[in-house]
Amino acid sequence: MQAQASAGQSFDGLEELVARIDEAVRQPSVERTARHLEKHLHELAEQGSVRLPPGLCVTCQGHYARRLLYRSPELGYVVVAMIWGPGQGTALHDHAGSWCVEGVWSGDIEVTQYELLEEDGGRCRFEARSNVHAGLGSAGSLIPPFEYHTIRNPAEETTAITLHVYGHEMSQCSIFEPRSDGWYDRRTRDLSYDS
Repeated sequence: MQAQASAGQSFDGLEELVARIDEAVRQPSVERTARHLEKHLHELAEQGSVRLPPGLCVTCQGHYARRLLYRSPELGYVVVAMIWGPGQGTALHDHAGSWCVEGVWSGDIEVTQYELLEEDGGRCRFEARSNVHAGLGSAGSLIPPFEYHTIRNPAEETTAITLHVYGHEMSQCSIFEPRSDGWYDRRTRDLSYDS
């Protein structure tokens, strides 16, 4: 069966990308799935065998672009390309309980992971645990409950592209807005795809 891109566009390397993700997602644990996906995304990014259509790699004014590449009808995972203009990034956020593996397709990104220290109603306290500067071929995973992080393109002039494989479709996530007292307010953010 041929893989069809959910965005309505096929692209070079889609079949190989889907075959490798399918193989990884069938592993007996989320941890093994994540390790396999990290390896596969690293290899595919370095080989350059997956070539996204130029129209999907366009930035959005004022925010990073989020574009659906593929949705597995059988296994339920989704593949999303995120296009980061210079300086664009996310708020501190979670993945609504979904595991995720992220790989850098071009440019550089900076990922800061946080640990949730305390929760009181809609307020949370976090502590930054690691800050990683990731370039082409770098891949990492977020497995709940260790899913709190920010991502940004630190470059002043160049675009960065990342591929994200999520365990399931995410229509919402929580973002955490900093307060002046060191706490964060939890807010629900609806997620959509850019055209």
